[in-house]
Parts: sequence; C-alpha cells; structure tokens
Amino acid sequence: MQNELTWAEFEKVEMRIGTILEVNDFPEARNPAYQIHIDFGNAIGVKKTSAQITKKYTKEELIGKQIVAVINFPKKQIGNFMSECLLLGSIGEAKEVVLLSSDKPVENGLRVG
Repeated sequence: MQNELTWAEFEKVEMRIGTILEVNDFPEARNPAYQIHIDFGNAIGVKKTSAQITKKYTKEELIGKQIVAVINFPKKQIGNFMSECLLLGSIGEAKEVVLLSSDKPVENGLRVG
C-alpha cells in the first residue's frame, strides 16, 4: 500500500458536505479557474475557494451542487484571492476534475468519513 495513514491521521482531515452558492470567473488565475463560495451550514458558515474545474463544469451548473471539501487546511493566497477550503475531485489524465459529491441531498456541514 502507498503512503499508509493511521486512523488518527485520517480523523484530522475535516471533509464536509457543502452547497455551492456563488461561482465567479477568476481571470487572474494562471490556469482557467472559478472563484467559488460554499455554504457549510450554520456552525461552519460560508467558505470560498478557487478551483480549476472549468473544463467539466459551467458556472450555472455548479450553483446548488452539493460537494465534498476539506475545510481545515490553512488559508492559501492564490493571486488576489484567499482560498479557505479545498474541493475534492478525481483528476483524469487530461487534468480534468470531476467533483466528489453526495448522491442524495444532505445537511450542509455534515462530516464525510
């Protein structure tokens, strides 16, 4: 097995369900990307991120989509934008990202484990 984690290490990663509220173009990014605002429920609130997902998704189809994101990484400055979480997805050979999501609607902020 490659890069085995202990259970304690895995439990430190906070993967949560959130709903995409807002998507904007990010022309300052080096590669085509969106700026995305995600609702993680009352306890966590709205977090923003940037994502290079323009090959597979339009801004319109992302609105209202429930996704999985890691919310406990340190904030990261990307150009003039501060990213507060990391969207999770599978990355194909052509670097096309398909987002991980819940197959049924669930409450925002639920932990994924």
